[in-house]
Amino acid sequence: MFHVVTVHWRSDAWIVPQLQYLRRHLPAGTRVYAALHGVDRKWFGEFDWAGDLDGTHAEKLNQLAAIVSRDAAPDDHLVFVDGDAFPIATVDASLLVTVPLVAVCRAENLGDPQPHPCFCVTTLACWNEIAGDWRPGHTWVNSEGETVTDVGGNLLAALERHGVSWRPLLRSNRVDLHPLWFAVYGDLVYHHGAGFRERISRIDGIAETNPRLAAARSRVPNAVPVLGRLERAMRYRIAAAKRERWLAHEGAAEEQLAHDIYEQLLVDDQFYRRFTEPRTTAAGA
Repeated sequence: MFHVVTVHWRSDAWIVPQLQYLRRHLPAGTRVYAALHGVDRKWFGEFDWAGDLDGTHAEKLNQLAAIVSRDAAPDDHLVFVDGDAFPIATVDASLLVTVPLVAVCRAENLGDPQPHPCFCVTTLACWNEIAGDWRPGHTWVNSEGETVTDVGGNLLAALERHGVSWRPLLRSNRVDLHPLWFAVYGDLVYHHGAGFRERISRIDGIAETNPRLAAARSRVPNAVPVLGRLERAMRYRIAAAKRERWLAHEGAAEEQLAHDIYEQLLVDDQFYRRFTEPRTTAAGA
């Protein structure tokens, strides 16, 4: 049996389309468990299990996996999927023929190497044997030379610690409207990106619009505490101002694009082909 766990936060916009695609592409009898926060309780009945769980996004996924584990068999399949993501092709047991875990890997996000919970398939046995954990913590050095962590970091560490191989689903877009958002992975799953939060990514915000990162890059050594604090404060304010300008212009355009794509996917179940099929060039162009 397949068990899907998902999180929706302060919006019900993705519930209907996600459930439609899950029912279309997963085996009959699949059970769906959801953490719903700030969502009208009328939606709770659309899921096999729903509750308003405490904690971060990663912690809610961990809690949902524990809820599934109470009654599910060890060889049952466990599917993690972000609220603004869903499969666009068949998801079945064949995914795990050669490895015990398959997950999106957003390598395009400054070289992130870890499994990402926008889509992941494994078994209950594998998840519990490695003490699966979606929380950040384990770090790596990204393509900008920064030491970072993110959701899925601890899962990457657990897989490495137990010597468990996994298959990454990489971005398969042939058309990119944004380097991170509106992604198709492995021709299997669509992830809209930032469906429940401010639409700015590390790619958009590299240093210039990330106040905390800008402050951390202070050139004044710690041995000069007063000047160091002044520089960090100045860098923070400059980056914060740039962030506001970015959101007012590029961010607004991205929000409109995201809205247009969302409206299309509600009425066109082949919407994702705009990302998976290369653009054609008009004759004579």
